Amino acid sequence: MVDRELLMEKTKLLNEYINDLEEKKNITLDDLKNDKVLRRYIERTLHLAVEACLDTGNHLVADLALREPEDYKDIMTVLAEAGHLPKNKLARFKKMAQFRNVIVHDYARLDPEILLGILQKNLADLRLFAAMIRDKFL
Repeated sequence: MVDRELLMEKTKLLNEYINDLEEKKNITLDDLKNDKVLRRYIERTLHLAVEACLDTGNHLVADLALREPEDYKDIMTVLAEAGHLPKNKLARFKKMAQFRNVIVHDYARLDPEILLGILQKNLADLRLFAAMIRDKFL
């Protein structure tokens, strides 16, 4: 049985992170390069948003008794296999998990251009994930 209360809390947090990031979408590459506090804010907020997706995914995998994921990327694959994520967007969702690994393990080499690209082009993927949770489980 899916824990709706937990999913509501995770989705609430995810939407909050996305809204915070949306407020910063118009920053420039120079802003990110020259303002380490802003860069760290964007990095950490993106990290928290992706972690919220992965935590939610892990709970769904467990609660729905789906196959055990091999790693963070595989969480998204398992959800797509079960029909909970659109398969045509799977590559984008898997990139979320890859980003999580970069930000956690290789943070010193995180390129500001990549960070800006994610901020400006990929927030819709996070919104899609939140909508999927809302529409299917809440």
